[in-house]
Amino acid sequence: MLERDFSHGNEHDWLALKPQEPSPSQCCGSGCKPCIYDVYEKELAQWERAKAKQDKSLLLENKEQSNNSELNPDTFTAFNISSVEQLTEDTYQYKFELPGNSSLRLSLGQHIVLRGVVNGLEVQRAYTPISPGNAEGYFEVLMKCYEAGLMSQYIKTWKKGDTVFWRGPFGGFPYRPNKHGELLMLASGTGLAPMLPILQSITDDEEDETFVTLVGCFCTFDKIYLKSLLQDLARYWNIRIFYVLSQETSLEKLPWSYQENTYTGRLNEDLLKMIINSCRRKPFVLICGSSAFSEDMSRYLKAAGIEENSCFVF
Repeated sequence: MLERDFSHGNEHDWLALKPQEPSPSQCCGSGCKPCIYDVYEKELAQWERAKAKQDKSLLLENKEQSNNSELNPDTFTAFNISSVEQLTEDTYQYKFELPGNSSLRLSLGQHIVLRGVVNGLEVQRAYTPISPGNAEGYFEVLMKCYEAGLMSQYIKTWKKGDTVFWRGPFGGFPYRPNKHGELLMLASGTGLAPMLPILQSITDDEEDETFVTLVGCFCTFDKIYLKSLLQDLARYWNIRIFYVLSQETSLEKLPWSYQENTYTGRLNEDLLKMIINSCRRKPFVLICGSSAFSEDMSRYLKAAGIEENSCFVF
């Protein structure tokens, strides 16, 4: 009798192995394919097949995937943190190790999903690595920590050597060199992240003559991330960078090199129209920020005569 229960599993054992339906907090809301709910449906079907055949070995195919060190859209893979750098009071840059000289092989603008557990609750959020998609041996992610954010509570505990779990990649902007005459990038805060690999791919490719106008929206001058990287990119003949600082009242305290291309206040309809009119060619627009920022930008662009099919929202 014992042997039969051990080999076939009784009802209680099978229930313990049944996949848990995800809670809403586990969905990052970024339209991933597969979504966490798709993964659950797949695991549930697998569990039902195994239970019908009373064969637990059929559940193992799922577990084996998570042990290899390659990024996978279906299962979470462990990666070690190799460095932590604080960029502003609430924003950090994390570097993760990749085994050997392997690469995540991300397409431009693709995001990956992080899993965290806070107070026993599993949370998932999407982030876009800022390192080039073909970077070897590492990848880097820019993360902002919010005072009340569940995931932020988890991220704040990270230190060098810790292991965290990612799955992906998902999404992405189907960029092709010279497809667009000019890209207009509208980025709010960490919305800068998906823009950087695209910018770097353009500057790395001598054949790519796409003009780029990047508009970075931040609260204050101190909150601008990765200043030296952005300054380096702005030296290229085809790259312009503007800053819009919502909580600065005067440009006088800023370094002189920033005064000419920085605006105070918010990125409103008039300012955006002016920037569009200064573009060298008719722009294709990339938008990344909060949902409120994206909605505002879409409205302003429509007023400026930019059609929806000339925009891409991350």
